[in-house]
Amino acid sequence: MQGPLPHFVGRSSELGALQQALMSAPAIVVVDGEAGVGKSRLVIEALAGLGGVRQLRGGCEPVQEPFPLGPVLDAVREHALRSPLPGRLSPVVGALVPYLPEIAAALPPAPPPLGDPTAERHRLFRAVLAVLDDLGPAVLVLEDVHWADAGTGEFVAFLAARVPARLAVVLTLRSEGSAELPIWEALARAGASTRISLDPLPPAQVGELARQLLGSAELPHGFVTSLVEATAGIPFLVEEVLRTASDLSAGLPVPTALRDLLRARWSALDDDTREVLSAAAVLGTAPDEALLTRMVGDPARVARALSRGLAAGLLHEQDGQCRFRHALAWQVIHEGLPPPTRRWLHLRAARLLDEDDGPRPVARLTHHYQQAGATTQFVRSAEAAADLAMSHGDDATAAHFLVPAVQVATLPSADRVRLAGKLARAAVDGLAHSVAVPVLTDLLVEDELPSAVRGELRFMLGRLLRQQGDAEQGYREIERSVDELADRPDLMARALAILAVPDLVVDRPVSVHVARGAQAQALAAGHPRVAVAVGIARTSLAIEIGDPSGWPLVEALSRDPALLGDPREHARACINWAQAALHVGDVARAESLLAETREAVDEVAYLRFAGLVDLIEAWVDLSAGRWDGLLDRARALVRTPREFTAAALDARFLLASVLCLAGDFDEAEPLLRDVVAEAARVGAFRPLAPARTQLARMLLDRGQPQAAADEATRVLDIVRIKQLWPSAADATLCLLDAMVRLGRPDDARPAVDELAASLRDTEAPAAHARLVQCRAELASDGRLFDDARRRFTDLGLRYEQADAEARLGRHLAARGDAAGPRWLEQALRSFDTLGALGGIADVRRTMRGLGVPVPYPWRGGRQSYGAQLSPREREVAALAASGTTNREIAERLFLSQRTVESHVANALRKLGGHSRRELATLLGLAANT
Repeated sequence: MQGPLPHFVGRSSELGALQQALMSAPAIVVVDGEAGVGKSRLVIEALAGLGGVRQLRGGCEPVQEPFPLGPVLDAVREHALRSPLPGRLSPVVGALVPYLPEIAAALPPAPPPLGDPTAERHRLFRAVLAVLDDLGPAVLVLEDVHWADAGTGEFVAFLAARVPARLAVVLTLRSEGSAELPIWEALARAGASTRISLDPLPPAQVGELARQLLGSAELPHGFVTSLVEATAGIPFLVEEVLRTASDLSAGLPVPTALRDLLRARWSALDDDTREVLSAAAVLGTAPDEALLTRMVGDPARVARALSRGLAAGLLHEQDGQCRFRHALAWQVIHEGLPPPTRRWLHLRAARLLDEDDGPRPVARLTHHYQQAGATTQFVRSAEAAADLAMSHGDDATAAHFLVPAVQVATLPSADRVRLAGKLARAAVDGLAHSVAVPVLTDLLVEDELPSAVRGELRFMLGRLLRQQGDAEQGYREIERSVDELADRPDLMARALAILAVPDLVVDRPVSVHVARGAQAQALAAGHPRVAVAVGIARTSLAIEIGDPSGWPLVEALSRDPALLGDPREHARACINWAQAALHVGDVARAESLLAETREAVDEVAYLRFAGLVDLIEAWVDLSAGRWDGLLDRARALVRTPREFTAAALDARFLLASVLCLAGDFDEAEPLLRDVVAEAARVGAFRPLAPARTQLARMLLDRGQPQAAADEATRVLDIVRIKQLWPSAADATLCLLDAMVRLGRPDDARPAVDELAASLRDTEAPAAHARLVQCRAELASDGRLFDDARRRFTDLGLRYEQADAEARLGRHLAARGDAAGPRWLEQALRSFDTLGALGGIADVRRTMRGLGVPVPYPWRGGRQSYGAQLSPREREVAALAASGTTNREIAERLFLSQRTVESHVANALRKLGGHSRRELATLLGLAANT
């Protein structure tokens, strides 16, 4: 049981918000604030008002064993030991049997092992999600998430995107120092969280808390002001200060700073009590009393010291265990120990733990040996902890243990080589790039590293640099690693597969990438998983270059059992193919692959993929003409912190593209120039070439044809080196349009002829449609203009279709053909449907120049539906009314769940409803009015 709770004062709005969220499952709530501000107390008060709801509580600790999802599984275990589990649980819950042996009898049978730690880890995620769903209605509380291990943090992010319908999740964490936690990115993507930030109490509530704690209706004059100054209004500090105030008329205790107050309490204790509590502090914020007794050697002495610590307010009792009352109380005692004493106590604790039978508590051993300065034992324990984490598929936790171990200055060469190899395998997925890059760079300086280890480290460094956005530098490191990996054909094949990706660098022609892919395929023979990775790279390259064999190869590989049996590779394949389809203008295939990608990513629970899917989805919607809310989504994607700098650059390019197509050139131009400059700095072909093309088009739309021609020429210069000709079509047309404006269309003819020759025998539908437009402009041929229009219509490229309609209309109207004005009006409708203000303005200028009347309502603005439902809102509302979930609607309509939620909310507001249950009736009434 927890000790007596302090009085609860104020927080009425925060309490109401938390209770409302808990009663509105599915929900995820973050309660944050500085230490001592009352986060846990707020949660306790909110839970006290819930009836008939299961409550599961777990907490994260500063030092935690590398046990998968420890805090979450602790919450499930403790609840199951108190209350029976539901009679019928999902079969996948059986995957929890090895992790929860205490309640195994109440769980379904354990499924057969998968033989792959990563796959086991993903199944564990799904099993925990299923049991939380089966336990509903329920509330899961995870305290101190700022201390969460990497695996728990990854699961929380996984859960945030798919909270079961009858579950509410509450996360508490400290606001200080937590801004960079990955959980914020995950919650932003999920788009369904509530954040309750607790501030210190105002003076009036500090006074009320003081009166309740002191049992006095009257307080001395000026007392509250002094109390606020001493405590900053933090409830825990108020309680601690008042605990020492025996005579209010004498003022507040001196010193009043909490750290000094705790030191004063510590100094007031007798020597024996301080000695025992010093040993307790070495064991952590929640000291193991059995181990403490072994360290001290006298149970009565331990009991006496703990009792005195409780009385002094340095400890408190929670769930039958003595804990330090506040993290600062533990810190004051631990840091106040003389360094030799502290090291000796840590060494004593480690040796006692090492003597125990049963599984070694490797995380605690690592911590104690490191604090003791026992480097040999520290490295041994850290490696054991890393091995345990990797056996669970938790690379992030493994890397957490390996980095400090490999940096030990006195580490023998053989140990450094062994640990470096393990770190290389864990670094890419396990470490923040800011940590991993300098660690790997330093290791590569070591002379004694064998070639194979050096090659593996360099390969991982190259991958990390790529993900940071340093495309050229990363590519160079991977190239250098190839020769060093001669004894590791499997790893060499993976390195060569990455070198086969054409987007990475500007100065390697496609022929080099093709050759690298062929080398990789030869090396991958006999390594099925490597062969899959190589196959993904080669098929993606084939699509990008317009190789007609590309899509048949994709169809064959997508049915390969080796791919389908590896959810992570399946997700990566779908992502790569969807992007390649977009690059060549095949929107239908991109949409189909995106739907498959969502399913694969949902199965694999890999958060980095989820962020890429959001970005690709936005590009698909832009291409397909689904622009409702797209600008806001693009801004959100830019604001969302991204672990991959390269993805962050793509997000900025997306926003710039949306702004350009919407006609907002003033905001788009500096952003687009920044993207071009950054892509040029890091040497990435993509987004450099398409961003320069977009910049050229924007300059032309702003009435700067010469600047546009110069920029388009730069794109073509890049493509001539790269030989990735499907990427040159838009720039070629832009160059031609600029030369037409300058009165020199024949100056662009060589570029058009070069494009035509380069695209011969390629399957690049959007590029071929652009080439037809170029020929139409040069030949002034109406049939070619109409051919291009039909091609873009068939491809589903709605902006390009509108542009083609405008070009056809301009050509016909200039010749006096009566169909010309009709096509110009159609182009206005198409641009208006998209919200492409720049396109509307351009067509209006064309119509005025040709003497064609400009019809109402196309005056440069987008249609406003006012209180009426837009077509998309009605479509979403109808699906919601039929019982389709937001996720299912999102998958069916290729929208994000956040966009679906927005459409449902708008529909309810416009129809005057309050819940989804009313939508069917409201839509029926609206249809009859």
